[in-house]
Amino acid sequence: MLSQRHYSPADRLLMQADAALRTLLPFSGQPTRPSPALLKDAAELSESESRHVAGLMRINHTGEVCAQALYQGQALTAGLPRVRQAMEKAADEEVDHLAWCEQRIHQLGSHTSVLNPLFYGLSFGIGAGAGMISDRISLGFVAATEEQVCKHLDDHLQQLPVADEKSRAILEQMREDEAHHGAMALDAGGFRFPAPVKFGMSLLAKVMTKATYRI
Repeated sequence: MLSQRHYSPADRLLMQADAALRTLLPFSGQPTRPSPALLKDAAELSESESRHVAGLMRINHTGEVCAQALYQGQALTAGLPRVRQAMEKAADEEVDHLAWCEQRIHQLGSHTSVLNPLFYGLSFGIGAGAGMISDRISLGFVAATEEQVCKHLDDHLQQLPVADEKSRAILEQMREDEAHHGAMALDAGGFRFPAPVKFGMSLLAKVMTKATYRI
């Protein structure tokens, strides 16, 4: 049986820098699954509808940037190897969402948020901090975050034009994946955050969505 490779702190920092560049540079993330939108027909959207959908997808793209940073930060400071591996696996799966949202945004003739580097840095710091406290807190933070993401996706699905099957297919698959990540974090021993903490996270998410809807 092959032994698992152990990375030095310098190796891990270089890996984190590579992950950050692949997250923030346009079309750098390579999805492992094709976009669900490929199986759907393009719809005729009005200018206002296209602008609104692009804003929603921009929010979701920034959310995936934050997810990448959160998982990478947690993987860097996780105490148990199994927790680190779970975080790295979740980050890999989230690359699909990142690429799908970016593809859809450009199909709509729009752009990703210029605030993404700022949100990446903040999220990485939060993830690393949670990992330093304990693996249980780190996993609990994942579960609570994914719960908030699912609520946002439900809201966005309600706002999409009925004819926009491409964006709907992407968001529906994202919601399924995010719910699975949250459940996995709790099953792995994640701490169940109390309602006031989740409320604070919700308020912070609203600030982010307002900032990234247009820019």
